[in-house]
Amino acid sequence: MAQALGEDLVQPGELQDDSSSLGSDSELSGPGPYRQADRYGFIGGSSAEPGPGHPPADLIRQREMKWVEMTSHWEKTMSRRYKKVKMQCRKGIPSALRARCWPLLCGAHVCQKNSRGTYQELAEAPGDPQWMETIGRDLHRQFPLHEMFVSPQGHGQQGLLQVLKAYTLYRPEQGYCQAQGPVAAVLLMYLPPEEAFWCLVQICEVYLPGYYGPHMEAVRLDAEVFTALLRRLLPRVHKHLQQVGVGPLLYLPEWFLCLFARSLPFPTVLRVWDAFLSEGVKVLFRVGLTLVRLALGTTEQRLACPGLLETLGALRAIPPTQLQEEVFMPQVHSVALSEQDLQREIKTQLAQLPASASGPPPRPQARLPGAQAIFEAQQLAGTRGATRPEVPRIVVQPPEEPRPPRRKPQTRGKTFHGLLTRSRAPRIESPTRSHRGSTSSLDTRF
Repeated sequence: MAQALGEDLVQPGELQDDSSSLGSDSELSGPGPYRQADRYGFIGGSSAEPGPGHPPADLIRQREMKWVEMTSHWEKTMSRRYKKVKMQCRKGIPSALRARCWPLLCGAHVCQKNSRGTYQELAEAPGDPQWMETIGRDLHRQFPLHEMFVSPQGHGQQGLLQVLKAYTLYRPEQGYCQAQGPVAAVLLMYLPPEEAFWCLVQICEVYLPGYYGPHMEAVRLDAEVFTALLRRLLPRVHKHLQQVGVGPLLYLPEWFLCLFARSLPFPTVLRVWDAFLSEGVKVLFRVGLTLVRLALGTTEQRLACPGLLETLGALRAIPPTQLQEEVFMPQVHSVALSEQDLQREIKTQLAQLPASASGPPPRPQARLPGAQAIFEAQQLAGTRGATRPEVPRIVVQPPEEPRPPRRKPQTRGKTFHGLLTRSRAPRIESPTRSHRGSTSSLDTRF
């Protein structure tokens, strides 16, 4: 079963190292003076120019034209050509069009349209002092080497503060989760604050419901699902992790909660997000399985990690050359995990969760599997909202001519025998009128 993900790694020798674009706190050495930012905005990064592994400019231009065409008729594209959208997302959305495509994929443009003025009200309202203090302490930790977030008074950190504060007011029962910081920061690199806010709402409530609440019940469920998938797809790696005592909760939350923003080179992060917004949480499981295989897939790698600390270190120290987008993403999409397989495993693990677990039970049915499901749900909601009660039509008809009242026959004081006698009287019949019977008399004999 371990061969389902493949054992050999393709390692081109001339791929660039984008490790400086990682968003981890371990890079807090401060930006050097007069250091140039790369094409993603990271100061001193090595991605100033596309490397040999990147697509040529002509191919990027062709993809841009395809995305412009698809987004110009988005409803028609999603209704009839979603497979093309998915394939283009797997190839990577051009950087110039991510600001246009991400809100369309996750449905944030519909939320923003249906809630005009909501973000402005939330941004102007005073925040909860408890959450504001926590958010303020985390601002400088979000991509400290990115030019947007270098200055505490810059538009990057201030925009991040407003977006995170707005979410705590929008969902006060959930509040603020530290993992929302890097997610919102990546959104702000490409989107204005209002659009970034609604994308964050869709990620927290549609793609990953139950991830960022106080109990994180969905994270616990997905950790069990990930363990079961490891047992099926990478049995030797799963056995090694069990022997050294490394459970999924020791490494998986940072991966899934931050959408790998702190764990992969930034160009690869963007490619993961493109696929995630298109296909849903299935992409996160595929990326996690690929990382575990790259770190512990061979016998030599497992022998070099005899304990817990060594194993966790191996999971965090995968060579950056193996994580380059053009090498890494094809391996992700080749993982033998379909949406049906994932849903089946979720149902199995949900039934095995202990009933005494603290917090509310997970609700995986609230999670929609990608852009197509979100589009269909919003279309259905829009149809229901547009259905208005019909106003009754008033039809004026001309009055009918008055009819004379029907007179009731006077039978008072008359005997039954008299009525029968009159019925035997001869009838004057028209020669052209047909008879229904041979006689009109009534036989009264009993």
